[in-house]
Amino acid sequence: MATLSDLEYEADGLVMVGRMALPAGGERVPAVLIAHGAPGLDDYCRSRPELLADLGYAALAMDYHGGGRPYSDPSALAARLHDINSDPDRLRALGTAGLDALLSQERVDHTRIAAVGYCFGAVVVMELARTGADIKAIVGFHPGLTSSRPEDSANIVGRVLMCVGADDPLVPIGDRAGFEEEMRAAGVDWQMNLYGGAKHRFTDPNAAAGGVPGLEYNHRAAERSWRAMLDLFEETLA
Repeated sequence: MATLSDLEYEADGLVMVGRMALPAGGERVPAVLIAHGAPGLDDYCRSRPELLADLGYAALAMDYHGGGRPYSDPSALAARLHDINSDPDRLRALGTAGLDALLSQERVDHTRIAAVGYCFGAVVVMELARTGADIKAIVGFHPGLTSSRPEDSANIVGRVLMCVGADDPLVPIGDRAGFEEEMRAAGVDWQMNLYGGAKHRFTDPNAAAGGVPGLEYNHRAAERSWRAMLDLFEETLA
């Protein structure tokens, strides 16, 4: 049975509160860093570490907004996202702080690390990978695909998998094409899976709860993309 705990650490002048899960046993295990979507660390992303721990991975759902909870004020959220997204060094520092918190767990095997991001969280883990961090697999679900420093993708050492809804209004075809060119130019081992009929936030059963157009759960895409992630973990973390 997995051991669950809240893990506090400092970053960006804030106290971050992530959700940590460790599998049963005492041996060193591969580990997964999870970055939540734009609004903050919600119940969906808090549930991911336990699922991965049941499969034998240590996992941390990191926090990059502070307090371990989603924003309730849309204007404050917009300001926060603007501030961090316009400063890639700051964004990379947030990702590095989450990674360091995960690596601080004594059962984590530092040579077998993956990073997973949902929506804007995929931007966070990709920027972390662009620092040259030793991450064997980087996965994005309904991800943001743009970077202000795409040339730094030459520093990525792991394999990249982006799982994209073909009908996602927030990830246009131009972004997909630009990402492909970026990965090719950087010589990255990459994949992009497109899921027909899937829109933004297709992995989250509560995607449509806020009434935002273009956000919609898609069970088949959610299941298929999760399996694709696990297949990549088998290739890179075993």
